[in-house]
Amino acid sequence: MTGWQTLLYKEVLRFWKVSFQTVAAPVLTALLYLLIFGHVLSDRVKVYDTISYTSFLVPGLVMMSVLQNSFANSSSSLIQSKIMGNLVFVLLTPLSHWSWFIAYVGSSVVRGLCVGLGVFIVTAWFTHVSFVAPLWILVFALLGAGMLGALGLIAGLWAEKFDQMAAFQNFIILPMTFLSGVFYSIHSLPDFWQRVSHLNPFFYMIDGFRYGFFGVSDVSPWLSLAIVGSAMLAVSAVAVHLLRIGYKIRG
Repeated sequence: MTGWQTLLYKEVLRFWKVSFQTVAAPVLTALLYLLIFGHVLSDRVKVYDTISYTSFLVPGLVMMSVLQNSFANSSSSLIQSKIMGNLVFVLLTPLSHWSWFIAYVGSSVVRGLCVGLGVFIVTAWFTHVSFVAPLWILVFALLGAGMLGALGLIAGLWAEKFDQMAAFQNFIILPMTFLSGVFYSIHSLPDFWQRVSHLNPFFYMIDGFRYGFFGVSDVSPWLSLAIVGSAMLAVSAVAVHLLRIGYKIRG
């Protein structure tokens, strides 16, 4: 294997060896969300005329799990390596910054998709979910996982201790995912909060992803693709630049 392939294999193996924690636990969490919200609100909330609320929830929960776990993978790997001191062994290799980026983001995509697939398999037992445009599902899943993997890379490079990483996740990632339309359509919000939601790139990821299942969405999937693609390129550019200059990992 080449250098980046070896690092990618190491990063995938890192989370897979504790898959009960990194894969099974998020699947269980998403299932609990579906059971609780689906049971409480299924008869009270109608988002689209032909789609039940429980069915509406499934793509949102899948994409939310993909995003959160993609971020957690790259960010936790870097911060743990920095604090434990074993990052120096990777720094000693002749790997380029592109090799680092591909390996860390690639492993994040793998973990995000594994969790997302697990969530879908478990939650699909409770409702009927169609596949109107499978290509849109795949595109938004890959872009979302890649963007959050790159964002996790930035957070892992920036953070110097676990509480900084926790603050990044609790005050940025969690609010943006929960306020992105996972549990509701933004058309049910007041005008002000609808405008705020349109500033959240996570909303476009989930809305475009949901379009692939039902063929309906709050905004055009092409608009979502343009915004998510642009955000992915911007975040990736920052991550690659920080790796190139060795931000907070080289003396």
